[in-house]
Amino acid sequence: MEYFVIGERELVLGFMLVGVKGCSVSNRQEALDSFFRVTGQDNSVSRMSAEDRPKVLILTEDVADMLSDEIKDWQMKGNAPLIVEIPGLQGHIQGRKTLSDAIREAIGIQV
Repeated sequence: MEYFVIGERELVLGFMLVGVKGCSVSNRQEALDSFFRVTGQDNSVSRMSAEDRPKVLILTEDVADMLSDEIKDWQMKGNAPLIVEIPGLQGHIQGRKTLSDAIREAIGIQV
């Protein structure tokens, strides 16, 4: 599996139409359970094996806000999967940096 998405039900269903597996969540606990299962941090039977884990984990901005501390800890470890945030169904959250903004700040080039 290359990609996995965690987000709103409709968004996850849209990704499933193009072959990307996912999990729909509606609160922090569901998001946390899914995140731990996908990253292999869950010690339960339902966690994904290393070979089944995605290389890229796609999170909606709403889910990323719910899991901000866990995401920071995960990214500091430098382990796979790579976490990518996308806008949810309601669009981009005001005040949040886009990927283009982050690249512009880091290297000074507009993409």
